[in-house]
Amino acid sequence: MKFAGLVPLLLLLSVATHAKVFRNNYISFEMPDTWRCNLEQTEWVCRSESLKESKEAIIILTAKEVGPTDSFQQYEDRLNSPFQVTGRGGVATPSKISYKAKKTQVNGQTWVDGLHLGSEVPNYFTRYLATIKEKIAVLITFSAHRNFYAKYSQDFFKAVQSLRVIASKNLLSRPDMGNLRPGSEMLGPGLQSGAMPSDMAQMDDPGLKGKGNKKKMMYLGLALAVGGVGAYFLLTSGGKKKKRRSK
Repeated sequence: MKFAGLVPLLLLLSVATHAKVFRNNYISFEMPDTWRCNLEQTEWVCRSESLKESKEAIIILTAKEVGPTDSFQQYEDRLNSPFQVTGRGGVATPSKISYKAKKTQVNGQTWVDGLHLGSEVPNYFTRYLATIKEKIAVLITFSAHRNFYAKYSQDFFKAVQSLRVIASKNLLSRPDMGNLRPGSEMLGPGLQSGAMPSDMAQMDDPGLKGKGNKKKMMYLGLALAVGGVGAYFLLTSGGKKKKRRSK
């Protein structure tokens, strides 16, 4: 009963911390007030203005002309296969699929939603949402270091729930309205790796050894799977129970 009462409160707090709406020529969504988005060639890169927090989480947006590799089924197939990412020393490591990609509806728009670990940069979870509207294909990635994903789960949850595709029908004929990738490219893991700031890859991975942290990662996995508020409380309440037992 206590858990049920806390969820609405957390939702209200989440709304209060999302006062800013990002909008470009093809997408809009809510994000924390302390975050800013910058256009990097064809990608919009959004992260905290705090130097420390800017390395913990990031949102990247890309749009392209619809081409032969763009369909919801192709997105599912792509996101349901491990992706090889090259880490330090030039060693290629396959990403881990945290949950299988599937179609979901957000504000009347169909998206393919999937989650990987280590698909864009080592030790970061990346949630992928890809969609098609008219002649535009859109990919949005929500990435956070695995030590901090629970910290940003509410921010990502709110951003996803507020997603709206606002691309106009004449966007392709108006290059001044936004930089789009060509239709020959494929949406999916690795497409935005070039836009990932180099300081993200420099994050170390402390504090993940020991049984206690294994249990914490199990709770984190559940938080990632449901993408939201309830699992966040499972994570935090699990830590509180552990403290009570130790007294």
